[in-house]
Amino acid sequence: MAALRGQKLSIGMRVLPIRPFFALVTIALLAIATARAQDVVDKTVAVLSDGVRTELITYSDILWQMALQPGTQLQPARSDDLNQALQILINQRLFALEAQRLPKNAANEKEIADKIGETLRYFPSSAIFEERLKQVGFTSIKDENFQRLMAERLAIDKYVAFRFESFIVVTLDEERRYYRDTFVPDFRRRSPGLLIPAFDEKKSEIRETLVRQKISASIERFLDEAKQRVEIEILIEV
Repeated sequence: MAALRGQKLSIGMRVLPIRPFFALVTIALLAIATARAQDVVDKTVAVLSDGVRTELITYSDILWQMALQPGTQLQPARSDDLNQALQILINQRLFALEAQRLPKNAANEKEIADKIGETLRYFPSSAIFEERLKQVGFTSIKDENFQRLMAERLAIDKYVAFRFESFIVVTLDEERRYYRDTFVPDFRRRSPGLLIPAFDEKKSEIRETLVRQKISASIERFLDEAKQRVEIEILIEV
């Protein structure tokens, strides 16, 4: 990343499969994070601009993103993990810039609680999750800044659902073709000698798979196009 300092670039980070992507999708707040027993001076790591709106990514944003990623070491933070989190945040900020174009309703308490509950399912226990939050400056899941973080994450979830899920169409011909060309050969390879399930039995599962594939492809195209029109500047290495 040292070679990138002060340069403007488009980063070709690919998006994760759709549901894990939603779980990881988050917008961190611009604030000063306080690590346990030690104040950390925040710094801006990257700036994104579409010519009208600007999104900043700070070092604390990166730490907060890492706290939401199970299995990621926080203290000391490793460079590879910091850079991976930065790539995720860059993609998220691209969605944020687009989401600002649309009117949005503020998340309510139940929606925020549900989102926190969804996040907690990726960790062994709520105690372990809260310990990670404390390591990056939050007091608990009730912390006002953390609640705001989850509200912003919800806003992105809603935008992605509207932008990429609402307009997906899967035809019967596509379902039958997937069954014939993909499902049946895969089933024969995995379970030789077993009776192949009928198309009608697997139709719903096939449809869900095709919807996920189309959403993922749409997100890939969006990110590729966004990185052509949005200026991304990496200010410091992490």
